[in-house]
Amino acid sequence: MDGTSPQWDLLLKNARVFDGTGAPGLETDIAIRDGVIAAIAPDLSPRQAKQTLALEGQWLMPGLLDVHTHFDLEVELEPGLPEAVRHGTTTVIAANCSLGVTYGHQRRNGEDPIVDCFARVENVPKPVLAKVADQCTWTTSAAYLDHFDRLALGPNFVTMIPHSMLRIEVMGLKASVSRDPTADELAQMEALLEKGMQEGYVGFSTDGLPFHFLANRPHTDKQIPTQFAPYRELKTLTDVVRRWDRVWQATPPKDDKLAVVRHFLLTSGRLHGKPLRVTAVAAIDVSTNRSILKLGLLLSKILNSRLLRGHFRLQALAAPFKTWSDGVITPLSEEIPELRRLNECDLNDRPARMAILNDPDWVKAYRRMWFKGKRGFNLAHLLRLLKREDMVLSRRLDDMTIDRCPQPEWNNTLMETVFQRLQRWQRDGLGAVPHAEAQAFAGFPKGCDDADFFLHLLRMFDTELRWTTVTANRDPKVVRDLVFNPLLLPGFNDSGAHLTNMAFYDGNLRMLKIAQQEGLARVAHAVHRLTEEPASLFGLDVGVLKVGARADLVAIDPEALAAYDSDAHVQYVYRDAFQHHQLVNRSDAVVRCTVINGKIAWRDGAYSAAFGHERFGQLLRHKSHPSVIAAGQRAA
Repeated sequence: MDGTSPQWDLLLKNARVFDGTGAPGLETDIAIRDGVIAAIAPDLSPRQAKQTLALEGQWLMPGLLDVHTHFDLEVELEPGLPEAVRHGTTTVIAANCSLGVTYGHQRRNGEDPIVDCFARVENVPKPVLAKVADQCTWTTSAAYLDHFDRLALGPNFVTMIPHSMLRIEVMGLKASVSRDPTADELAQMEALLEKGMQEGYVGFSTDGLPFHFLANRPHTDKQIPTQFAPYRELKTLTDVVRRWDRVWQATPPKDDKLAVVRHFLLTSGRLHGKPLRVTAVAAIDVSTNRSILKLGLLLSKILNSRLLRGHFRLQALAAPFKTWSDGVITPLSEEIPELRRLNECDLNDRPARMAILNDPDWVKAYRRMWFKGKRGFNLAHLLRLLKREDMVLSRRLDDMTIDRCPQPEWNNTLMETVFQRLQRWQRDGLGAVPHAEAQAFAGFPKGCDDADFFLHLLRMFDTELRWTTVTANRDPKVVRDLVFNPLLLPGFNDSGAHLTNMAFYDGNLRMLKIAQQEGLARVAHAVHRLTEEPASLFGLDVGVLKVGARADLVAIDPEALAAYDSDAHVQYVYRDAFQHHQLVNRSDAVVRCTVINGKIAWRDGAYSAAFGHERFGQLLRHKSHPSVIAAGQRAA
């Protein structure tokens, strides 16, 4: 190349650069060539670049990592993962909570594991899951990784070996939820996990939350396969992960405190010779039970102490835990046996739900549940007063907002407000807003209490009743303390799951907004926590801006970030890839541009022309894999 030819593909000029290490932001330029950072210095000449972006006043940082996603579904239907990229995410970690598609669709003997495992746990409609399963034609963990070379990936993709699918691969679905493995089956699981570690998988995921159930008959009363694993199985498999210095992603068996401690003591280097990297769900401040967070933080402190020498990180969410529900189709229902019965029905089977809602015995059980701890002088009432309840749903109408329903005057209104109008109308005929509301009130039972009110809404509207509630992380100061706690890991976003129930795609941006309120030093710290720190935990060669590093970057507009209100930007959109609606949030003005592998994927509110057609990101293996080491040597 002669001296007059441009030597860089892209030059990013005059931004305040946070390099991901936690160092203060400096105003400088970054030049990119062949997908790699070629130079970092002030006053680099635009004449040396084919394309230059002027970023005065912007923050430039490594592309953000989303550490807890279920994008293994969407990536098969729309591999650009556009909702991640528009929020500045350049690397996603999938196959969390023991679920994934590592071994293909696994359709054998009439079983459909992807649909069965994901539908209720992650609230993804069965038709969407069937479309995903149709794409999953491979049968081995190696072939799964290889198929990413054929996808027009948006962000980089990282995956783990999911325990439920590993059990199904060896035992079959029916056996995996009905008995322990034989010695030979456990050895097969161990060998497959070992093979996955050799292939570059970054870890292994399990799940212990007792309200994660299968969705297809005859298994709707069964939890997902990982929950049937005895301790010896968990110990055998996590020992493989320990030997390879990879990550165990877990959720705790929350109803068995001794099992929680026993399981998570597996992180201890003191007890097991070498620390096991563990990241677990989740450090959130549940409104109905404030003790859960306190116990989680205490456990983290003990496990990471010098005495036990663990490497344990609970995941934190940088947002209020707000969920949308379609009738009872919500993750909140799975925790409550009476509501769970309704979730066992297929999404489109309204007659089955109506039969349950009108069953006198079920109604009696429902009312007992609704009023538990709310009446009388008893232990349940004392626990409610002390915020030590065993249910996440508060069962308070002033905590529940109607987002939309066929009665339009109730939209965006607290259920309590509508209930009070109903009571007045039933008492003296006044209070109904339009005549149509009076007609609706006429259908409610006489002397209606709050339990009757919610039950009647379900009978009237079923899934057309869309309502919201915030069950955790209501206190901004607590949220701030959690995401900056060094023993926790920010990023419990659940991106790609709960299609119509949650929208935390902007979780990383929310953390940056929290940091912004405390100055640029705190911003530098937040950038580190969202880039280099999780990359180091998972063993990924990303997350830092330096010469020779992958050119994955995001530019943030600090003024737009300061003005950003996530709740005001939640949208319910139709996704052609799913042929279904999805709940999203849009922070378009905040992210000035997203650069992946040196190419602009998102800029000034729009995707590039090549996005969705060409490959931007790539599958990332653990940094110890020979292919990663060789690529680093070539870049050097």
